[in-house]
Amino acid sequence: MRSKDPNTQVGAVIVNQNKEIIATGYNGLPWGCNDDDYPWENDHKNWLETKYPYVVHAEVNAIIHAHQNCQGFSLYTTLFPCCECAKLIIQAGIKHVFYSNDKHNQKEEVMAAKRMLKDTGVEYGLVAAPKIVFER
Repeated sequence: MRSKDPNTQVGAVIVNQNKEIIATGYNGLPWGCNDDDYPWENDHKNWLETKYPYVVHAEVNAIIHAHQNCQGFSLYTTLFPCCECAKLIIQAGIKHVFYSNDKHNQKEEVMAAKRMLKDTGVEYGLVAAPKIVFER
């Protein structure tokens, strides 16, 4: 919910082997870039007028915020990682990826991500979001 993206809000959490939260991240602009000065559209004829060249993905932000070796840790994310995020997940030493949505599973970026994760022994799996019941 911290993301300013009006279409897709993605969050990520890295936990260690003791299930302690090490870092969090969400999709947003790089530090110093004003949210109001950049486009948030996802469908425009001019690529530079979309969010894609500017947004830092949640997984990347979580890895950056970890400030430590993530060897053997797990990453929980809202959306299955793209290939660029998968590269960083592998390089960071993360061994488990749990996601709650794989809506882009037919995109080449996700197919490439799954290939790399599988080939490097990073396990991944779909997890159902917990049902939250509010009482009055």
